Amino acid sequence: MKKVFVVETMDNVGTNVFQPIQKGDTVNTHGSISNVSVTATSDVPYGHKVAIKPIGKGETVYKYGLSIGSALVDIAAGDHVHIHNIESNRGRGDKVQKNETVS
Repeated sequence: MKKVFVVETMDNVGTNVFQPIQKGDTVNTHGSISNVSVTATSDVPYGHKVAIKPIGKGETVYKYGLSIGSALVDIAAGDHVHIHNIESNRGRGDKVQKNETVS
């Protein structure tokens, strides 16, 4: 069984920091959320993210308890989450969320 690491309870993605994930693998969460299990819908390289719950088009993607962008399409639990399906808000002053600062 494969694992992804989740840092904060509000995160809707987990990061693959353990071993390669292949399409069809059962993936369990580890860390702040440790009770979620999803099936990978595609291969997920080391360091990339997996949705641990559905994320609707336009919704915020949370990693490490911070907004890292918005979903460009509906993302299902188990989907690989990367630049092909989210728009980053990092480094964009026009996309800063309330309570966040631009550095």
